[in-house]
Amino acid sequence: MTDNRLGDATSPYLLQHKDNPVAWRVWGSEALAEARETGKPILLSVGYAACHWCHVMAHESFEDDEVAEVMNRLFVNIKVDREERPDIDQIYMSALHALGEQGGWPLTMFLTSDAEPFWGGTYFPKTARWGRPGFVDVLEAISATYHSDRGRIDTNRKNLMHHLAQGPRSGEILHPGLAVLAGERLAGLLDSENGGIRGAPKFPQAPVMDLVWRAALRSGQADMLARCIHTLERMSNGGIYDHVGGGLARYSVDERWLVPHFEKMLYDNAQYIAHLSRAISLNHLDVALGGMFRRRLDDTVDWMIREMLNGEAFAASLDADSEGVEGKFYVWTPDEVAAVLGHDDGAAFINAYDITSNGNFEGASIPNRLADGRDPADEEKLAPLRARLLAARETRVRPGRDDKILADWNGHAIAALAQAAHLSKLQGVSRESWRGQAVAAYTFVMQTMHDGRGALAHAWRDGRLTRPGFASDHACMMRAALSLAETASEASESLAYLRDAEHLADALERDFLHEGGGYYLSSVAADDLILRPYSPLDEAVPNANAIAAEALARLWHLTGDDRYRVRCDAILSAFAGEIPVNAFGTAGLLSAIDTRENAVLAVLVSPDGTAAAEFDKALSGRGDPALLRLLGAPGQETAASHPLHGKAVKDGKPTLYLCREGTCSSPITDPADIDPALDALRPSGRV
Repeated sequence: MTDNRLGDATSPYLLQHKDNPVAWRVWGSEALAEARETGKPILLSVGYAACHWCHVMAHESFEDDEVAEVMNRLFVNIKVDREERPDIDQIYMSALHALGEQGGWPLTMFLTSDAEPFWGGTYFPKTARWGRPGFVDVLEAISATYHSDRGRIDTNRKNLMHHLAQGPRSGEILHPGLAVLAGERLAGLLDSENGGIRGAPKFPQAPVMDLVWRAALRSGQADMLARCIHTLERMSNGGIYDHVGGGLARYSVDERWLVPHFEKMLYDNAQYIAHLSRAISLNHLDVALGGMFRRRLDDTVDWMIREMLNGEAFAASLDADSEGVEGKFYVWTPDEVAAVLGHDDGAAFINAYDITSNGNFEGASIPNRLADGRDPADEEKLAPLRARLLAARETRVRPGRDDKILADWNGHAIAALAQAAHLSKLQGVSRESWRGQAVAAYTFVMQTMHDGRGALAHAWRDGRLTRPGFASDHACMMRAALSLAETASEASESLAYLRDAEHLADALERDFLHEGGGYYLSSVAADDLILRPYSPLDEAVPNANAIAAEALARLWHLTGDDRYRVRCDAILSAFAGEIPVNAFGTAGLLSAIDTRENAVLAVLVSPDGTAAAEFDKALSGRGDPALLRLLGAPGQETAASHPLHGKAVKDGKPTLYLCREGTCSSPITDPADIDPALDALRPSGRV
């Protein structure tokens, strides 16, 4: 009987492998001790539940008795969920990159019994094909070399450990305007026809698009902003977007956004929601385009609440596969559409959504609107047709759901929902339930995923916590608290969330601080790693240091506490050498620099301590992420350094003050005076 020890794991990904004939171990002291005692090298396999090629390798190799026999005889086999342990994934993915490999998942690394890497790759087929060696051949060759040529193994190990131990490039203080210059350069990579970064595959690249958006605002380049909006439009019309059920897939394999890998990740959709709501709020956005963005926003939030909620907070992802076939849940044939909608309605949907007899994906069709561009005038007819198809699709075998709740990914979702609810309200569309859901998820993470010592756990599933948490958890939840504070409709509510943000900032400083500035990914309490990852580089979401720097800059302005400015500047100084040479990888930090340089705090004081929509709408119409909002009430007691100190209503009306680094405008009681006051305070281009 195979000694597979994954049966008690919390991770759905690990539980997918609990019946493999492989003697899998979970990462930890017990597995590492076994490697030392047996003298075997470690085979580390890292993946995640929604990973298509992880499933392929599992079916070909990990479920195969003959392959498992070789693995069990020659290695101590450790399986890791990269979403549950991003620190482990980051360490060994960095080692793979040092070997000259592009990277990806499944990540397959070979380690010494002390967990130090010496070689690796990604997906290996069971037998050699596509120019890739067969997995069994690789296993036998690695084991033979490990036992017969330790000098070669040791050379590789030393080189990789030297690479992993290297800190960020040293550099001088960052020059003003660097974020704008970097954003302009990255804008040059955008595909003028299809949007997004040129070529294939196409990822949403949310951190890069955020930076390009900001650079467009600062430089006054309307064409650059138009390229951001064009990217959002093409994504929203492509097959990467689920036109029947809402939500965005992970990426498209082609250059047109047509054919996705069908997995849906919480973080991608949180960022998509944020981008849609920001675009909708823009002054002078094309009406038809704004209507289409509104429908995508509503449908994506509906999907997230309908399919991703696990109790009060959000699950991690949906798989690409169902019944062992990628995309089967999402594609349609003309006959399947007609069977649900009938002849006439079916023909309308088929024509609108590119459903053909030949198909555009393995004999079936991925619904898309790429040929038509913006939604047609007959949206009133198409909406109920989509609803009927969605109801029919619910009878299909669903893709698997990774239902673990991650603090950092929920932080992204909470911030996006709070902003979307606020900006929707300003457009005359009530979405208070979205804010209610954001608050519910926030409360769950802050109360249920608290570790009892002022810090957060990383994951929750079935009442069990994975801890200690990471810098990303604390930074993302700090940003979530700030988003709830900035969009609050009452002053007392805003201040409560600001207090939470300060507690999270203190936990970051206590448990994650790097002596050179910035934060390690792993907590000081983590004791099972060869090193603590420390990096400025974004992945599909901004790096934890980028999110922390952005949040600390905002917290400084919102509280007036100079400690947070010092901490923000320490992060930016720590990576001052890395940022200018890798704008693409550090786009998140560059956006934080933009906030640090261009933040303006809009202090709104209302006679009754509640929001004034006309001011908020005028501010949001600029689409500027570096515009902050703080709501106050008359007579509110504050320290002299606090932004609300001394701010009073004028003539009994809601009154706005625009403040930049301690300098504030005269009191503003007419929203028409906001633009000239803001431009005087922060001269820059405006689109």
